[in-house]
Amino acid sequence: MRPRPAPSLRSPPSRCAPRNFGETRPKRRRFPQAGSSSPLRLLGAGGGLVHQLPRLCFPSCQIKFWDLQRRFLHKQTIMIAPSKKSSRSSQLCLALCAFGLALLGDVSRAVPMDDQDYYLQEISNRDHYYSFPYPGEEFFPFTEQPGEEGPVRAAETEEHPGFKPSRKELKPKKSNKKGKPILETPPDCPPLGLETLKITDFQLHASTAKRYGLGAHRGRLNIQAGVNENDFYDGAWCAGRNDPYQWIEVDARRLTKFTGVITQGRNSLWSSNWVTSYRVLVSNDSHAWTAVRNESGDVIFEGNSEKEIPVLNMLPVPLVARYIRINPRSWFEEGSICMRLEILGCPLPDPNNYYHRRNEMTTTDNLDFKHHNYKEMRQLMKTVNKMCPNITRIYNIGKSNQGLKLYAVEISDNPGEHEVGEPEFRYIAGAHGNEVLGRELILLLMQFMCQEYLAGNPRIVHLIEDTRIHLLPSVNPDGYDKAYKAGSELGGWSLGRWTQDGIDINNNFPDLNSLLWESEDQKKSKRKVPNHHIPIPDWYLSENATVAVETRAIIAWMEKIPFVLGGNLQGGELVVAYPYDMVRSMWKTQDYTPTPDDHVFRWLAYSYASTHRLMTDARRRACHTEDFQKEDGTVNGASWHTVAGSINDFSYLHTNCFELSIYVGCDKYPHESELPEEWENNRESLIVFMEQVHRGIKGIVKDVHGKGIPNAVISVEGVNHDIRTGADGDYWRLLNPGEYVVGVKAEGYTAATKTCEVGYDMGATQCDFTISKTNLARIKEIMKKFGKQPISLSMRRLRQRARQWRQQR
Repeated sequence: MRPRPAPSLRSPPSRCAPRNFGETRPKRRRFPQAGSSSPLRLLGAGGGLVHQLPRLCFPSCQIKFWDLQRRFLHKQTIMIAPSKKSSRSSQLCLALCAFGLALLGDVSRAVPMDDQDYYLQEISNRDHYYSFPYPGEEFFPFTEQPGEEGPVRAAETEEHPGFKPSRKELKPKKSNKKGKPILETPPDCPPLGLETLKITDFQLHASTAKRYGLGAHRGRLNIQAGVNENDFYDGAWCAGRNDPYQWIEVDARRLTKFTGVITQGRNSLWSSNWVTSYRVLVSNDSHAWTAVRNESGDVIFEGNSEKEIPVLNMLPVPLVARYIRINPRSWFEEGSICMRLEILGCPLPDPNNYYHRRNEMTTTDNLDFKHHNYKEMRQLMKTVNKMCPNITRIYNIGKSNQGLKLYAVEISDNPGEHEVGEPEFRYIAGAHGNEVLGRELILLLMQFMCQEYLAGNPRIVHLIEDTRIHLLPSVNPDGYDKAYKAGSELGGWSLGRWTQDGIDINNNFPDLNSLLWESEDQKKSKRKVPNHHIPIPDWYLSENATVAVETRAIIAWMEKIPFVLGGNLQGGELVVAYPYDMVRSMWKTQDYTPTPDDHVFRWLAYSYASTHRLMTDARRRACHTEDFQKEDGTVNGASWHTVAGSINDFSYLHTNCFELSIYVGCDKYPHESELPEEWENNRESLIVFMEQVHRGIKGIVKDVHGKGIPNAVISVEGVNHDIRTGADGDYWRLLNPGEYVVGVKAEGYTAATKTCEVGYDMGATQCDFTISKTNLARIKEIMKKFGKQPISLSMRRLRQRARQWRQQR
């Protein structure tokens, strides 16, 4: 007997082929069912488990499994009508199959998502990774399917010029002379989040690894190695063998349109390892892989030529899949296979997947979420000032090395003047020009405060009326310009960090710690150094000193305005660092070095970290090497790494201002699409930290005539750090709740003390002083008033002794 040929994909449907609901059906085709003549209808439940069922093939009724599966997945009505000649066993099998399909759909919906195995959850909540072709339809696996214009072949797609934020949509332009539609460049997809830790360690896999510290979980763009390499925190993924069969894989956990790959070499002081070329493969089940191809064959992408500069390669055609794999083909001949990477991709919408909907972050604030260059930043400040002219003022504190003005925005109910009894607060960002997130957070903060003030938000209104707030978003605009030109993800770890003349502003301030500690260690030294307002050394003020013009501008700004509290926003980590930043022992590089106000600084740091969405989350992964969870997202700067001449130490020892470094994110320059989520992470913390300026004691030091006494010294018993009053005699002293003995002294006035109690409620305790002049000061004042100079008592005694000595002779 001649074997029956297999049915062709383009052959007409058989008598029992599934039909769409609403199709005209011959009346003679009835499903023999007891008590009813209506056919059996199978409604697709949207599950993906149907692909695990065995193929159904009956001699009398050919049911194409791929067609049945396709209609079930797309929730189309499936009608099965076997012929009258079909056997009872075939009809029974059809009935059981129908019952099984419906049962699978019901079960997949009935099981709670949190109770399902993750991979089962992923499969049962979205369509099959790639649909089988329907008769008469052409399908290109893994390739993004365009609309009516038809498929775009790899050879016809222009190579992407670079990775820069774009808002253009994919839409047809007017036809050219030949009648072919011209497509605009598709919008760039953002990074999946290897650097920002959105991609977890469980989503990264590799063929082999040299050791755990060089595992796939370390293959993240810009990840930094630990101080001691060869430990658990090294600077890349490194394969266990050097051969062309190694790979590193990313599981996006959902269908994603992959558009590009960014690679780096291994971050190491001692080793030189990077990949010079690689292939890209995609898959929907992590078993069957398809390489990125063009007309010549597999595409070999050019990799890195050194270990730190990121290299971007755009795919010839966007590919839709769940998994993406990088297969190194060649590497630095004196090194080994090591790489860090980021994947560019757009996750496809999947409303049926509860896992992703549950983790989506949205914001209701109507703010300008984008990266602003210098001109756009200036324009945004003008817009805020125009919206809120009664509470804002724009001014500049100086210029950068390239002549760009350092603009700041003041927010107060009386902008432009210091109000007696009102504390001054500052946020600065961009000391490292490539740490862009802090800059954008400050720009978002000024927009938010203006909008909320106009809306009558009582919390923001109270804060603005009782505080003079200064926001300086870009301390190093020259460095930012370099990073901005390279674009997000492509600047590496350090491009734009320093000023135009190569200076790190954050550590460019005078080292006053050494002067203080030397004076304290040598008690018999003739040169006594006060514990506060330590003067700047003469060598630092000279023109030949290696001091950035931006640093000099900040110092002048700090000396002019009586700041009480400040925060400098930085990036690359997720922690709040408080002073001291320099270790006291010259033989150590890491050692806890507290200030006399250590308890206050620890509270200030915790107030920001505890209200941040991620800083105190014990489940989050460390950004690079340090885990700061043991101190609830805070760290003493010197115990982390010692730095001489930091802005925090200088501010504490030279002014009244308590300053902390706030590291707001693992990614220094996040993609524009990440800004709304980063704003939500930091918004509450930014406001809470500003409110801490109203903790402790405040007051005015006056003479008997009610006139404020400037430069009076305010001391707290048991705390070896003093502060001074401002030009109007007012002061603010940050303290934790408790009872304190507070003293005041001023030149020519009698000293005074009193007990002041600080409560737990928000708001500083009023602690005023009225002091009188000393007798000697009164005599000097009287003699000066009548044009005579008072005679020193010591000189009188010397003259009397001289007369007595002459008389005795």
